[in-house]
Amino acid sequence: MSVTITPKPTLAHDPRPDLRRKAEELEAAFLSEMLGHTGLGSASGPFGGGIGEQQFASFLRDEQATGMVRSGGIGLAEQFYRSLTKGMDDGL
Repeated sequence: MSVTITPKPTLAHDPRPDLRRKAEELEAAFLSEMLGHTGLGSASGPFGGGIGEQQFASFLRDEQATGMVRSGGIGLAEQFYRSLTKGMDDGL
């Protein structure tokens, strides 16, 4: 199974790229948590499970979630970004 991740286009002029990056990090953290609760990636049998899988599964989920956000995510980052920048044009 191959997965192709296409980065989303960036805006020509983003007034607060630092806030956008933080919003995307927050969406990725949320998605990683949700992936963890689904149980996806849990292998059983002779080649699955054990202490090693438990310790490193979060790294895999974090990378999967980051990839999801890079390819557009579920729209949370945009909502977070709008909330963070709300009122900035008003001089607040």
